[in-house]
Amino acid sequence: MIEDPTIYVMNRITSVLEELRVQVERFNLYEQKSNITVLPNTLKEADGIILAVNLEWLGIGGYMHEFLDSCWLYANKDKIRSTYMMPVVVATTYGERDAENMLVKAWELMGGLSAEGIRVFVENQAEFETSMPYRAIIEKKSEAFYRIINQKGRILPSSNYVVKESIHVSQPLDLTPQESEQLSKYVSDDARVQKQKKDIEELAVLFKGMLGSEGGEERYEFEKNFRENFKPQGKDFHAIYSVYFTDVEKTLIIEISGESLRCYYGEKKENEVDMAAKTTREVMNRIVNGRTTFQGAFMSGELTCKGDFRTLRTFDNFFTFNILS
Repeated sequence: MIEDPTIYVMNRITSVLEELRVQVERFNLYEQKSNITVLPNTLKEADGIILAVNLEWLGIGGYMHEFLDSCWLYANKDKIRSTYMMPVVVATTYGERDAENMLVKAWELMGGLSAEGIRVFVENQAEFETSMPYRAIIEKKSEAFYRIINQKGRILPSSNYVVKESIHVSQPLDLTPQESEQLSKYVSDDARVQKQKKDIEELAVLFKGMLGSEGGEERYEFEKNFRENFKPQGKDFHAIYSVYFTDVEKTLIIEISGESLRCYYGEKKENEVDMAAKTTREVMNRIVNGRTTFQGAFMSGELTCKGDFRTLRTFDNFFTFNILS
């Protein structure tokens, strides 16, 4: 941006191409950062593309990475195969050759055609921008890019094309151009993406619950055990227990009100229960089979509790499970 010699180079290239009656459309990625994923759609009518980066530290910038990723994911590969690309790398530090190679390699791996580009190290910006010999080189490179597109010049074979054909792993999406454009717009919409993630999580929980209920007995697991082994201790006792099974992410609610019992799977807030326990289905299986007690599982650390511990101690009084062989 400010004091960026890349702007000078791009302005010279644009000036030359417009003199040759070429329509030039420029996209500054730092201004399009929220819409980078839809930019591959701009290639539809283009005969050539210039990828310009300024190198200030190490490698090309993140916005250019994101644009190339979007081309790989969403661009029309058939269109890219007939599109010439000219790399422009202006460096104020070391690494301009590596950056140019990266742009060329990325474009060729997508099947595109790469032309000779501009690669320059700028130590003194004022000297670079006022140098007539440098200006002449940039203009000649621009004219050469115009000629190779206009004449549909042949490109010497590159191993990148062979590698692309032999190990290409990107599976093409069977989408119409309209669907592809809509998908790109949706991906660039952060609010929509976050909402979709939330919807997916909710659906996952819903279907997990549905799958868990298909086994008939699994849906009511442990409920029957507690109902059949309930031993009321008086009309004045009231308590709500919750037991969360960490391995299946389900919560068993046990409500005791005098001589009545409600036992079901659901959700209760922590302040709505007298005692909240966490354990696994395996431990609960041992409890309902009489191999250990609720208090014993707590003392061994296999079960954790929060709440009124006097209520915890009374739990084994209400449920007496017989040892099953």
